[in-house]
Amino acid sequence: MAVVTNQAAGQGNATVPGAGGVLDPRMSLALNVHTCPGVYAVLLGAGISMASGIKTGWGIVQDLVSKVAVLHDPDRPDAGAEAAADPEDWWQEQFGEELGYSRLLAEAAPTSAARQGLLAGYFEPENVEDTGKEPTAAHRAIARLVKRGNIRVILTTNFDRLMERALEEVGISPHVVRDHMIDSMKPLVHSQITIIKLHGDYADLEQRNTVDELEEYPSAQQALLERVLDEYGLIVCGWSADWDKALVKAVEGTRSRRYPMYWGQFGRMSEPAQRLVAQHSAAVIDGVTADDLFTDLEHRVEALDRMTVAPVTRDTAVAQLKRFLPDPVRRIEIRDLIEQSVSLIVSNAGQDRYPLTGNVFAQSIRRYRADCDTLLHLLANGVFHDDGTYNELWQRVVERLNRLRNRNINGHTEDLERLRQYPALLATFTMGITAVLSRREEFLARILTQPLWTPPFSSNQRQTPAVYLNPLRILYGSINEVCSPEGGGSYYYPQSHWIRDELREPFLPVEPDDDAYQAAFHRFEFLASLIAMDSEQEFHANPWSGEFLLENWWGYDDVGLAPDIAREINESWPLLQAGAFGGEVQRAEKALEALVEFRSRNPRW
Repeated sequence: MAVVTNQAAGQGNATVPGAGGVLDPRMSLALNVHTCPGVYAVLLGAGISMASGIKTGWGIVQDLVSKVAVLHDPDRPDAGAEAAADPEDWWQEQFGEELGYSRLLAEAAPTSAARQGLLAGYFEPENVEDTGKEPTAAHRAIARLVKRGNIRVILTTNFDRLMERALEEVGISPHVVRDHMIDSMKPLVHSQITIIKLHGDYADLEQRNTVDELEEYPSAQQALLERVLDEYGLIVCGWSADWDKALVKAVEGTRSRRYPMYWGQFGRMSEPAQRLVAQHSAAVIDGVTADDLFTDLEHRVEALDRMTVAPVTRDTAVAQLKRFLPDPVRRIEIRDLIEQSVSLIVSNAGQDRYPLTGNVFAQSIRRYRADCDTLLHLLANGVFHDDGTYNELWQRVVERLNRLRNRNINGHTEDLERLRQYPALLATFTMGITAVLSRREEFLARILTQPLWTPPFSSNQRQTPAVYLNPLRILYGSINEVCSPEGGGSYYYPQSHWIRDELREPFLPVEPDDDAYQAAFHRFEFLASLIAMDSEQEFHANPWSGEFLLENWWGYDDVGLAPDIAREINESWPLLQAGAFGGEVQRAEKALEALVEFRSRNPRW
């Protein structure tokens, strides 16, 4: 199967022959990907990276030509802009030959090492504040499909590392292969995901850029490519087929495919691409960008998951989880239990049930807690009895719940929009308290630093859970409507008090003692606050202000949470061993000092 999306901006639609049918090709694509997990490979071209701010080959040509023009006529301020406006005419006029990406790059940087230095600036962020050149929605959707097991092989002509970064965001370390590594590579069937970089990496001295380099592949790479094209379904995105002669030949030489071909299209399709579509009788998915294609595919696959997994009651789900955990053969059943519970929350989270305007804060916060009930019981029991085998699964819960806040919305009030992350906050609190109770606090380093997330209405850099799930950010504005003492007044820390009470019931099977539960709750708040204070950006360094700051929990006379944790901080401390605070004792101690200072500036005891 092949799906190709050409994202050439500014080009008109083209009519391409394709296989017709009653079923929408997007539906057929999702059905096949869901039914045959691991059978489909992805081929990524430059088009998928356009939304990240990384230039296509033509964008690099325009930029390089403008630089050549400035060097050619350094005294003319407009020389670069004029050349970039029509690079082909300028090049023809100046040098008497046709302009091409390969020729220009070969002239500007005649060796591999020179090309490496020349290209690096086009693919790497300029500085730590640069929020561009990040993985796109398409990269991240593909990464999540990989994590689900739907995709196991990625072919790419791109020099960038956006796909690798998107996979790392969801906790996957990809097996990356270039031509000189093929003889010693891990077999495809033994790898969770293999990325085959057909043209190398921008930091690789063996990049392929010029016409000669793209004319044919080394024999080992050609054999591997032919094997993938023969044995796997193929989802191709952002590849124009204009420059990569060897790759075009490989696709043309593929025998009658084992699976149908789908061709996603946005803008004008090149002639070589049209020939491939016609040759393989591709069904055309018209007018879709890479982001549209892959986010839609993921959404439809998740919908099929919800249909194929029958719902179970909360108590039955918990009983099944406890029965499955000791059995390594039941990993899929455990995953299905958790994924189904998350999917039910996601499917219920529309604006019809959770309006984003009006006086509905109290209604919404109670509905979220009810919708999360089964999941919270599963997390409390699952994390408590797990030995670390399923850490990635627990982390994925937060990844999926975070998407509730990434959805497009038309109008909202801030307190209701932020509340969409309340399920992710409840899940993180549940896992954190359980980690304290089960004495594996090293897990806290993971759930409070991963997954990273970018606020939907901000250009800020990606944030850690210790920052973006701060309860004061999520339970914003109207918390006193639902949490206040009987007889009037208000709590010092209503967010902390509310969450502690709301989560007590799921913990009864694993910790029936109220005092022990409260102690674990406050210790988790304290440790989460420490990790939050460990931030280079001062406006992110805010504690999870909670009742642990009150004197009866914080402590005095060298007894209590603060002095206990101060004594624990050393090189063997589990949080440091797991990578929190960069593994540095000094950073942990500095975070504790900052928390102590915050408390002294904000006395409420």
